[in-house]
Amino acid sequence: MVELPDGVVGNARTSDFGWRILTDLTDIGNRMAGSAGERRGAERIVEAYEEAGLRNAGLDEFEIPGWWRGDSALSVSGPVERRHEGSHDVIALPGTPAGDVTAPLVDVGDGTYEEFEAAAGDLEGAIAMASSRTPETHDRWLHRMEKYVNAAEHGAIGFVFRNHIEGALPPTGEIGYHNRPGPIPAVGISKEVGARLSRLADEADAGAGDPPELTIEVDCRNEPTTSVNAVADVGPDTDEAVLLTAHVDAHDVSDGANDNGAGSALVAEVGRLLKTVEDDLDTRVHLITFGSEEVGLWGAYHAAETIPHEEIACVVNLDGACNSRNLRVGTNGFEEMGAVFESVAAAFAAELSTGDTISPHGDQWAFVQEGIPSVMTSTTSEQSGRGWGHTHADTLDKLDPRDLREVATLVAEATYRFASDDVTIPHRSREEVRDAIDDGYVQELRIGGRWPYEE
Repeated sequence: MVELPDGVVGNARTSDFGWRILTDLTDIGNRMAGSAGERRGAERIVEAYEEAGLRNAGLDEFEIPGWWRGDSALSVSGPVERRHEGSHDVIALPGTPAGDVTAPLVDVGDGTYEEFEAAAGDLEGAIAMASSRTPETHDRWLHRMEKYVNAAEHGAIGFVFRNHIEGALPPTGEIGYHNRPGPIPAVGISKEVGARLSRLADEADAGAGDPPELTIEVDCRNEPTTSVNAVADVGPDTDEAVLLTAHVDAHDVSDGANDNGAGSALVAEVGRLLKTVEDDLDTRVHLITFGSEEVGLWGAYHAAETIPHEEIACVVNLDGACNSRNLRVGTNGFEEMGAVFESVAAAFAAELSTGDTISPHGDQWAFVQEGIPSVMTSTTSEQSGRGWGHTHADTLDKLDPRDLREVATLVAEATYRFASDDVTIPHRSREEVRDAIDDGYVQELRIGGRWPYEE
């Protein structure tokens, strides 16, 4: 049974409020963490909060290690002579140090741990290239940071991250997290550029020519700066709150439409819908659009460190939630939260997929690691991996306002229920969470220097 009044559901299904916010965010352009564009995006969310009549709307500032992109290039010599220097061919990965390196190319395929071990004898003093793909036979998604760290630890002096999606241009993404800058220069390249490099490497392995030699040139700056979270409240003035969150920053090569302008717009839209039933809420809903998710979850960690944990009932995090209307909820083992979303989906006859794996990817992780009930809410599509995400092509034209409205309806209903005295989600201890993390993610967190638990 739907618990929201019919008028609120009808409002959600006909509103253009969220789409207007999303359009404005994509029109800003560069919303890289710590940039002026990121702050303008956060200010636009605050304006939306105020337009919706939410209280305590404002910005919460914090410090981050900033990164600014310069020009990058990749040159090939040997059997083929080519130079790539346009951003449609090659871009630096955030967290990389500046510098130029020249060395033979070693293609490590998808960059699995097994492939790195197999190539270990060839990687010393080389430039390693790995695909953004995770093999279907693998039991979990492999993060680019793992591939980067593996390259450096096996002696590579440079790293090339090639997209596995045709036409989607070079992928970007943080490789340093809280260990900036990384040890070796790193760039992303398109699938098409990567295909040529892979072919040349294969021909050399087959004895049909010399291995290609690459030169990577990276110009960038790693300097401290500030970022902001955009916050507001709706509902009764209780100490305890349900947190509804997303991140407003996006990589500077992209408009960040689905990742994650849509999530930010949804937080404001759900806040607006809940304002119309504010007197029915038993618990305050605290809305936060985080800054600096893409470079280390800094905004989420700032919130997790400054809000008393006993005052957080649960966290509903939205990220990449508008490439369809088919909801996906990662429960991180908090089954009670998953059950609420399953009930909501049944009430609306909506598509829903769930997973219970504890994942360190997304802002919810800053809370999950502390035992605070938190879910990652996104949507599913037919695209492989990130699809258009983290590339120039994450633009508004890929999305549909009808999907945004459907997701807003479902998330508003779920948040309405979480803010009811009828729903209680138990916290877990840090030790319980630690012991429940899959070995693969333990491996990833350790190799990336992100393991949050004392030995």
